[in-house]
Amino acid sequence: MAAVYLALGSNIGARKTNILSALSFLNAELGRYKALSDIVPTSALGFEGPEFLNCVVRYETRRRPETLLAICKNIERRLGRDDSPEYAADGTRIYHNRIIDIDILEYGDLRMHTPELTIPHPQVEGRHYIKPLLEQVRKND
Repeated sequence: MAAVYLALGSNIGARKTNILSALSFLNAELGRYKALSDIVPTSALGFEGPEFLNCVVRYETRRRPETLLAICKNIERRLGRDDSPEYAADGTRIYHNRIIDIDILEYGDLRMHTPELTIPHPQVEGRHYIKPLLEQVRKND
């Protein structure tokens, strides 16, 4: 079993309901989460948009990282997310408002980099709110 840490965020619609619905779907796929941070408001990063609600959750799973990614993307679609990643000419990601966003932050001690998935998540350092939420979840284990 691997400990996996996921970040969930929403900045449009019923933001808290979106996060709670995503957690419900994740629980159905992965079993009940082991720890959950507070759900906190944060400013949109990398674009102008409404304030996000964000949290970090910990699960234990035997699912392969690629399978976990597919589960997360499927849940995003089920909750109404229909955008595909968009990139600028220089290769940087262009961000938009999101009904739900589920990112794999860490997967045990695994380190991987493929076109589809990078673990640990490359933007953990750039999102100032992630580290405190990760630490909160680790303390609640």
